[in-house]
Amino acid sequence: MKRLLLISLLFTFWSTPAFAVAGEEYTLDPTETEKKPYHVGGYIEFKPVLLGLDRDSAFYKLRFFNDPRGQNLLEANGRIQLEGSYEKNIFRIYAKTNTDLKSSYSGESERTTFYELYGSIKPLANLRLDVGKKTLKWGKGYAWNPVAFVDRPKDPDDPEQALEGYIVATADYIKSFDGPLTTFSFTPVLFPVYDHVNEAFGNNYKLNAAGRFYFLLYDTDIDLLFMTGGSRTDRYGVDFSRNISINFEVHGELAYVRNFQKNAIDTNGNRNMVEGDAVSYVIGMRHLTTFDLTTIIEYYHNGMGFSGNDMKNYYDYISRGYNTYQTTGNATILNNALQMSEGSYGRANSMTNYLYVRFSQKEPFDIVYFTPALTWMMNTDDQSWSLTPELLYTGITNWEFRIRTGIIVGARNSDFGEKQNDYRIELRVGYYF
Repeated sequence: MKRLLLISLLFTFWSTPAFAVAGEEYTLDPTETEKKPYHVGGYIEFKPVLLGLDRDSAFYKLRFFNDPRGQNLLEANGRIQLEGSYEKNIFRIYAKTNTDLKSSYSGESERTTFYELYGSIKPLANLRLDVGKKTLKWGKGYAWNPVAFVDRPKDPDDPEQALEGYIVATADYIKSFDGPLTTFSFTPVLFPVYDHVNEAFGNNYKLNAAGRFYFLLYDTDIDLLFMTGGSRTDRYGVDFSRNISINFEVHGELAYVRNFQKNAIDTNGNRNMVEGDAVSYVIGMRHLTTFDLTTIIEYYHNGMGFSGNDMKNYYDYISRGYNTYQTTGNATILNNALQMSEGSYGRANSMTNYLYVRFSQKEPFDIVYFTPALTWMMNTDDQSWSLTPELLYTGITNWEFRIRTGIIVGARNSDFGEKQNDYRIELRVGYYF
């Protein structure tokens, strides 16, 4: 718990000045209105989590076969994010670090990395060049972005969470016009994959190229995107976003991936390499009412996902390995299944079709700084689902208090039904500075 104690100390250090000056008289300093060449800020979060385990599920057996747990599991998590930038003339440097701390049944862990660290130069008013580690944030979807070819995948359970970038060299060229086409921009990207440079992305020793063409055409945002180079198979995409009215927006994405490969298990537990072209897409909408109720609905088809039979065969494989371990102590099958879960069977939304619905109401009943929300996500193939109610309060300057409860429902051999947990309760206490 030593690392988590550090978060408490940092909370105290950063928040004490804010409370100390609350009662002081404020006088205007003209220099405060001047744009400073630098910016420093950050975020500290403490997040205890209570997990209600499903001891009969496939992923519980896979992860706890040699260290059984009770019905509940308590974790303490922390996060420290620091960011800063410096700008002078046509040059800019930006950095964002992230430290994740965790204390659980398996011990304590800490991981610190740069989420972003890049330099920019703007030689012309409509041209900028960036080199370094950066998140590109391609795509128009809220929970999913199949066209984000050079970004890490979002967690649909927490899609607004900051993501770690990749090391790239990129440019942005922007041109404005009169007429139906108002704005055009082109974003080329060079994306190396070598030892210690984006090495987890795909095949090593490749220099990949990607790009985005952006059009603001007839008041509709449109992107054409591509990636090629060999670390992953070639892929092409298109997305759009349009405001039908002031408070109603529709959006969509479509990605076409050539020669995609995945390992599927047959009924006998044998691995088969399946190869073919894949199409993934998202279609969705966002609506804001006059009384500040925001509704987001998205449908996601994952053309690279596993079918219901694929997943059932995988669950049976885990069950076979678990029974073998119980009788002989041989964990070979389970270790193979655990390896297969990383980046494929175990990733979020690893199957084919999903529906996402989120409602958030700002300040209901005139309760200021209070926002409740409800998120429902369903696998439309097997009708398993998760429901996440949450409460957010931001009434204290720079502080954020959020409580979320995730409830998971599904039959055996279904997507959500075989998750490790039946439910999840978490409290987030965050401070911005």
